[in-house]
Amino acid sequence: MESDRFMETGTTNRRWAKKKGISRQEGYAIGIRKIGDVLKWCKAHDVRMLTMWGFSTDNFRRDPHEVKELFGLFKENLKKAIESDDSNRKELRVRFFGRLHLFPKEIQRMIGRAEEASGRNSKYQLNLLLSYGGREELVDAVNSMIAEGMTRVDEEAIGSHLYTHGLPDPDLIIRTSGEQRLSGLMIWQSCYSEFYFCRKLWPDFSKKDFDAALKEYARRRRRFGK
Repeated sequence: MESDRFMETGTTNRRWAKKKGISRQEGYAIGIRKIGDVLKWCKAHDVRMLTMWGFSTDNFRRDPHEVKELFGLFKENLKKAIESDDSNRKELRVRFFGRLHLFPKEIQRMIGRAEEASGRNSKYQLNLLLSYGGREELVDAVNSMIAEGMTRVDEEAIGSHLYTHGLPDPDLIIRTSGEQRLSGLMIWQSCYSEFYFCRKLWPDFSKKDFDAALKEYARRRRRFGK
């Protein structure tokens, strides 16, 4: 399934941690580690591109202490990604999309280093949406076109000014936690995407669930509006 792109949204770590009686920070850490599991499952199915939404622009409005905890986890995992010597080091390209300028300077620098360290890899790609919101993406695209002096636009112009310009639109969007909405995820790019909703909270999402999503996707006939 080389040409297929899959998107995961995992925004339910707090609820899972409360349910399990563990700390919020531990719940977030487990949720972040789940990304590695999904990457392995993607490789097993020859899925070459995975996009995941890890932190929304709305998340900045959470309790400052909680946001600080998340930033600490971001730095810890970015450091691991930069220094890693596993197979992903040579195969996986990592890219970040969103209003990255809103993060502390140290995190911005680490994001740049992580992208640079994996920039020559092409076999697999992991796209991480951080400080991301679908409405904000469209607003930024419009403002970018205005700044360029554009007075008339078409679909191609809008697409070329999105954070994710140059990436293929997602084929399948998997939403965990039982919520049956996208919460602003890739509003423009998801026009013809297939959706799969899983009732499990993100940390409980398993390979069996992933395989079920792929099986359901393979069963569908995509028409792209025709």
